[in-house]
Amino acid sequence: MRTALFPGSFDPFHNGHLEIVETASRLFERIVIAPGPNRQKAPAVFSIEERRAMIEASVSHLDNVEVTRHDSPVLVVDVARSVGAEVIVKGLRVSSDAESELQQAQINKAVSGMETILVPCSSAYSFIASKWLRDFMSYGGADRVGAMVPAPVFTVMKEKFGL
Repeated sequence: MRTALFPGSFDPFHNGHLEIVETASRLFERIVIAPGPNRQKAPAVFSIEERRAMIEASVSHLDNVEVTRHDSPVLVVDVARSVGAEVIVKGLRVSSDAESELQQAQINKAVSGMETILVPCSSAYSFIASKWLRDFMSYGGADRVGAMVPAPVFTVMKEKFGL
């Protein structure tokens, strides 16, 4: 069985992420989504458990997708191995993503032999980034980004920000 790991902070999970998962679910027999911490990003708005639950609800229509979690910083290649993945899937929104993702893919391959597949999202979602969604939420605009996130995520966002 070909298994792919889709790792990320997913804070929050948005429609661009969902599109990548849906594409990967057609290419691989099993997809494991792994929300986790990222030291290079601002402190998370949503806990790992909140993110896991939002993602599970958002991908419930995909039979070959499951969600795991890792609470502490750990190498993505180690997470991949722990869930039996042979490949890592990462999304690309814009050309600047390609540079960073390519470097990550190369170092992951160098230290583990693990391949990475880079999947571009459509232009309809290329402007969506969790960073911008967090900004909107923190400045009182969570109610304005509903079209950019799956319905289960929007529900949690409204609850968390009292909308």
